[in-house]
Amino acid sequence: MPRYDLLIRHATIYDGTGSPARKGDVGVAGERIVAIGDLSAATADREVDAGGRALAPGFIDAHTHDDQSVLCGADCMLPKLSQGVTTVVIGNCGLSLSPATMRKRPPAPLDLIGGADAWQFDSFSAYADTLRRAPPATNVYALIGHMVLRCEAMDFDLDRPATDKEAERMRRRLAEALMQGASGFSTGLWYPPSRHAPTDEVIAVAEALRNHGGLYVTHMRDEGDGVLDSIEETLKIGRDTGSAVVISHHKCMLPQNFGRSTETLARIDRAAKTQKVDFDVYPYPAGSTALMPDRVSADLPIQISSSEPHPEMAGRMLNDIAAEWGIDAVGAAKRLLPAAAIYFFMHEDDVRRILRHPRSMIGSDGIPSNDMPHPRLWGTFPRVLGHYARELGLISLEQAVHKMTGLTAGVFGMTDRGVLREGAYADLVLFDPDTVVDTASYTAPKTPARGIEEVWVNGVSSYVGGKGVTGECAGRLVTRNAQ
Repeated sequence: MPRYDLLIRHATIYDGTGSPARKGDVGVAGERIVAIGDLSAATADREVDAGGRALAPGFIDAHTHDDQSVLCGADCMLPKLSQGVTTVVIGNCGLSLSPATMRKRPPAPLDLIGGADAWQFDSFSAYADTLRRAPPATNVYALIGHMVLRCEAMDFDLDRPATDKEAERMRRRLAEALMQGASGFSTGLWYPPSRHAPTDEVIAVAEALRNHGGLYVTHMRDEGDGVLDSIEETLKIGRDTGSAVVISHHKCMLPQNFGRSTETLARIDRAAKTQKVDFDVYPYPAGSTALMPDRVSADLPIQISSSEPHPEMAGRMLNDIAAEWGIDAVGAAKRLLPAAAIYFFMHEDDVRRILRHPRSMIGSDGIPSNDMPHPRLWGTFPRVLGHYARELGLISLEQAVHKMTGLTAGVFGMTDRGVLREGAYADLVLFDPDTVVDTASYTAPKTPARGIEEVWVNGVSSYVGGKGVTGECAGRLVTRNAQ
């Protein structure tokens, strides 16, 4: 009679491939799934009766800024575990905690991760060693950020293109990090620290990807009026370096660009016939990042999510603060710095069109350090399951799970993750498909979702609905295409 460490009975299995759900049992031994089917004759050290509820692979957050959070224990990963997330992709938008130290406060948006003391890893191997010594509560897949490489190579003189010598130093640092277990290279060309980097500089640095099979992941130079030009630049970088491309949090921002996702998605589809290109999306019509006065206008609704000199303003609208202070919005933004904000600059129709596209993965893009964060930090994955799949019928539940699991694992090259099959890692989430939904809002953003029953990371129970994290830290560093 078979005996397992964990046996989940009477589940409705969503296997992460997009195939129709099916009834069955799942047996786990150690960190792996070892049996799926009718396991009524088996026993286990622990048995869970799913009662027909949904069992899926643990969700993979395709876009996070959890670089610091994964180092801080299980409680810091509650926003993700409570959504069913078992793996996070860090180092996005050109921001990563390695491979450089900082002698002074980094420029925005790097300071959203932490002050100078947060950058204590002078190599990716030092960061990876920390994860090995003190395992994280979720699995971690790491990218190396262009901004960090620029700060180090250019000694913070960032308002210009890099010299050939500086670009070569960045390329070498990226190559070292890839050999030490990083899985790709990210840029944030929309932000001031990288805005002056021409395409040729990015290509010169990204050449390190050619011999390591790493991904090129980008917050593009322009997601507004120049969004198509930015897609062309992204595709060129991928072609010229032989790299697969991921466009981060794809969107069309500002009113004059509402509806242009029909154009952008068509261009991506054409490109996908000749090169590997994918994208992630978060299920909200507002974004969040550092507060930048040069991106402020009176007709753009902006909510403050944190401010160092004025923490009492977190959660308030910038225009209201400006009126109270008797100054314009730009002046108020300058007074609030350093700060972060939520920008309401997208249209729901574009969000739905991008979310529905078969190439889109789900990423939260949450900022853990904010006092009043965007609700996506706590609500992204249950919102897709509950609001967009169940309530609106925009996609099926099988498609929603696939976008959070198997699709993402395939794009990022995560071996044996993102699927429920024998031999795969036992990253699992048990949820109620009839009740699962986000509860986080713009006014109360730090509230856990409903309907997430239990979450296992590498076979270890890590979150229980109604109780919280278990305190177990069973995650590890996941590397691209590693067997």
